[in-house]
Amino acid sequence: MEKFTTLEGVAAPMRIINVDTDRIIPKQYLKTIKRTGLGTGLFSEMRYNDDGSEKPDFVLNQPAYRNAKILVVGDNFGCGSSREHAPWALADFGIRCVISTSFADIFFNNCAKNGILAIIVSPEDLEKLFLDAERGANATLTVDLAAQTIKGPDGGTLHFDIDDGRKRNLLNGLDEIGLTLERAPAIADFEAKLAQREWA
Repeated sequence: MEKFTTLEGVAAPMRIINVDTDRIIPKQYLKTIKRTGLGTGLFSEMRYNDDGSEKPDFVLNQPAYRNAKILVVGDNFGCGSSREHAPWALADFGIRCVISTSFADIFFNNCAKNGILAIIVSPEDLEKLFLDAERGANATLTVDLAAQTIKGPDGGTLHFDIDDGRKRNLLNGLDEIGLTLERAPAIADFEAKLAQREWA
């Protein structure tokens, strides 16, 4: 998993609450277990018309936000079904950080397992971030995971809280497989002892 240390980039504002995983990546894109190629389906029902043409008013279709790395979103983002394709699609599009006042638990955990930093802030701080994001491509945010800060384009800084274990895993690029491999020597030692005991 790619490490998350410091991220500087354009933040796209989505002032929509209760965006569920079906809106993030609709069901017709769930036929694959590959983590690549899903970026084209991200928010597809909001991004595209029935004929496949882009909806110019959707934020990620606007020139200022086509290369956004951060999403600033409304409450309860990622609710609905538990599909892991949702963070896969975000990551494939290039989104590495999502900021809101609240997330659905399963989506929140799936983000961390796929190298995406989901940050919870107060409603007041979210409004500040929305105003920054709405300034377009000239206003970038800098997210520093080690310092647990978000710096705005004018130098203002917000602090965010994060679980120590989640922070460590993201900083070191460790998913569940990576965490297991960290313990490979202890696992091998245990298995060797177990094998000796079985033959004794």
